This record gives sequence, structure tokens and C-alpha cells, in this order.
Amino acid sequence: MSTNSFAETRDAASGQTEGIWSIGRLVTLAVLLIAIAIPFVAKNFLIFQLTLMIIYAIAIIGLNLLTGINGQFSLGHGAFYAVGAYTAAIMIDQFGASYLWTLPVAGILCFITGFLFGLPALRLEGIYLALATFALAVVTPQLFKLSPFEHWTGGIMGIVIGKPTAPLGLPLNDDQWLYFFSLFVAVIAYVCAKNLIGSRTGRALMAIRDNPIAARSMGINTALYKSLAFGLSALYTGVAGALGAIVIQFINPDSFHFALSVALLVGLVVGGVGWLPGAIFGAAFIVFVPNIAEEISKGLSGAAYGVMLIALMLVMPTGAGGLIRSGLRYLRGK
Repeated sequence: MSTNSFAETRDAASGQTEGIWSIGRLVTLAVLLIAIAIPFVAKNFLIFQLTLMIIYAIAIIGLNLLTGINGQFSLGHGAFYAVGAYTAAIMIDQFGASYLWTLPVAGILCFITGFLFGLPALRLEGIYLALATFALAVVTPQLFKLSPFEHWTGGIMGIVIGKPTAPLGLPLNDDQWLYFFSLFVAVIAYVCAKNLIGSRTGRALMAIRDNPIAARSMGINTALYKSLAFGLSALYTGVAGALGAIVIQFINPDSFHFALSVALLVGLVVGGVGWLPGAIFGAAFIVFVPNIAEEISKGLSGAAYGVMLIALMLVMPTGAGGLIRSGLRYLRGK
């Protein structure tokens, strides 16, 4: 190939890439504008559902850092969600703390909890790690029912907290304000996760996922990074749990049964393992598809949900992320 031909091919490829990136930026801008406009035209119940969707997306981003980026499997993230929710509820109910302060406290506490859990879990991999995290998800809600903690947790009766109002006299109702607040937290969470993946730490986490033996031979402290992945993943999920408690205004131990951990895992797979933007698709599936299944048949809603999940996996075996990447490859080919 001549120099001129090579230059022309390179310029054409560069033009295609720039065109795709331009499309991506336009899509991102359009999504943000739609997200900002929705609360002003939607009913309060839909705003509430969309807020929950955003909250679950934050938790799925955290699970993606652990499973998609670092390669560790977890069936217990509902436990970290519960810890974050109870941290926020106790701080507001018992100490009168502002809901704003509950998010960093819940995140730090869950980071410590996840990091400490990740240390003994280093000896476990695959299905054995899944069983350990499954035990965590089952045991954690029961701890909140114990009588020694009942003064703080409310036992089986749970905790009721008030819904915050918009600050600074903003012309927003409570549901609109919590939607925008959750959206703001989600954008920060996504940007931080994106930067983490592109950093040296993120590359180390992916190296451990791809080949732990090679990563160890290159001088990467696999024990430290795997525990760090658990801690960061728990931090995200704990912040989501705190937001969930603030939005729903009520928590009790039965709110965090094992099905919550399964739902987060389903959201991860539907959105695409290892693809951060897929969290919003997975969260939408968690929030809206069970309602659709119940509308199809109240008595067989579980069966309808399962059929829709199977159909989705047949159409998108690698989740929404795989489908979108295939579309981008098709555009590059054209």
C-alpha cells in the first residue's frame, strides 16, 4: 500500500470514528435534556419510579465494578444496599442529621464493610464466592431484627423517615427534587467510575480479571486490589441504599431479602457486564418489567417476568451493551 493510500485510509477511519463520537455526544446530550425535562411533564408516581430506576443504576454500576471490571461474582449486594439504607435512616431518625450527610457516611461505612468482607473472600472464587456472598445477603437482614439493635433499627417494625423538600425555595415538589438530586448523584457516580476504569487502578483490576497469574507476576498486589474492588463496589451500593431509604421513606428488614441481590445481578446482565452505561437499561428492567408482567397476568406475573427475561437474553445474549456495540461496529463497517 502506498503512503498516500495509507493516509487516505487513516483519514477515512478517523472521520468515521469522529462521526461515531459525534453521534455519541449528541445522544448523550439528548438523553440528559430528556431526563431534565421529564419531571416537569410526568406524574408524581412515574417520577418516583424513575427515581428508583436511577438509584438502582447506581447500585448496578457498583456491582459492575466488582463483576464486570474485576471479575468477582457476587450474590450479596443487597446486604450492602441494606447497610446503606439503615445508615441513612438511623442518622435521620435518631440523630436528626441532614439527608445530605447520610450519603458519604453510608458510602464510607459500606466501603469498610465491603473491604473487610473482601479480605477473607480472597480464598474463594467462582461458585464458592457466590455462596459466601449469598450467605451475606441472607444473614444481613436478620441482624437488623435482633433485639440488641432494635432501639436503632426498629426491629421488624422498621423506621419511618420524612421526605426532604427542595432547598433554597426551588419551585419543585418533593418527588421532583429527589429525582434531580438522585440524578445528580448518579452522574457523579458514573463519572467517577469511568475515570477509575481509565486509571492505573482500573487497568490493574481488569488485568486481575483477565489473567490473575500474569497480573501477579507483573507486580500487581492482587489481594489488595480485589479487596479494594469489593470496597468500592459496596460504596456505590451503599450510597444507592441510602438514597433508596430517603426516597421510599420507610425501611424494615424484609425490604432487603435475597431477591434484591438477584434483581441487581439481573440488571447487570441485562445492561451488559463490563459496560457502565448499561446500568440504566438494567435498572429500567428491574423497575418496569415486573409491573408489565403483573399487568399481563396477576396470577402468573412471575412466569411472565421469566418469559420476558428469557426472550431478552435470546435477543441480546450480551445485554444492551453488546447490542449497542454491534450497532457501532455496523456503522464503522459502513
